[in-house]
Amino acid sequence: MFKNLRKEYRDDIANQLSFNILGNDGELFSEEDIAPLPPVLQAYLRRSFFIGKRKMSRLMMEYRDVAFAQGRKGPKMRIDYSQCNFIARPARLALIESRLFGIPFDGYDYWSEGVGGMKGVIGNVLTLFDQRGPEMDKACLVTFLAECLFAPSSLLQNYISFEQSGEYEVRATIEYMGQSAQGVFHFNDNYELTTFTTTDRAATDKDGHMEYIPWSAICGDYQMSSDGIKLPTTFKAVWHYPDEDFVYFNGRIDSVSYGY
Repeated sequence: MFKNLRKEYRDDIANQLSFNILGNDGELFSEEDIAPLPPVLQAYLRRSFFIGKRKMSRLMMEYRDVAFAQGRKGPKMRIDYSQCNFIARPARLALIESRLFGIPFDGYDYWSEGVGGMKGVIGNVLTLFDQRGPEMDKACLVTFLAECLFAPSSLLQNYISFEQSGEYEVRATIEYMGQSAQGVFHFNDNYELTTFTTTDRAATDKDGHMEYIPWSAICGDYQMSSDGIKLPTTFKAVWHYPDEDFVYFNGRIDSVSYGY
């Protein structure tokens, strides 16, 4: 059976675009907007030059030639990775494009309306995995949370709350459609985001068994974008197993753009 995940990804984005608009009408980030946020987040937004920029309805990110591994015992490959995060009704859609054993491989991560999952198809025919269920819902929810500082309109929505837990860290909670997840954002003394950590993301082994393992997203090498915003250009995703820190996603962010 023909399974075109690329088309599914594009169709799902088109569907979201038909209704998932924040309705900013050209509004700009202001000091008044960020005043209720913890001081460390205010400093991050100022130092990243979001103040005076337009409030976004969606985030688009592109990665090229990422080092990626499907689990500790799974195959390693180079991938291209595209994603689109929507803010008004939080959603995250991400497409992997690669080759596995010389055959085209596509993967699709999705989370929308409280439902998350991950699919992998080889040769547009054979489904290698199709992971769904409550653990995947939560994993995809916390991944959306991990990326919310890239699109700070989400910081102003009522589904995310914050509590500063140290001079350079803040604990975040996301609650949506009866689900919740937490994590901690860590900043350096320049108020650049360096790491997001959580224990609310389950890892899946080769037999499909899921286990909650500490997880980190690590970013760095900040540069000014063409929009005049300072953003990281490197990104790693790490599982912290008892016997090792396993980096399964390691790449450079090729582009960040916004929709309004």
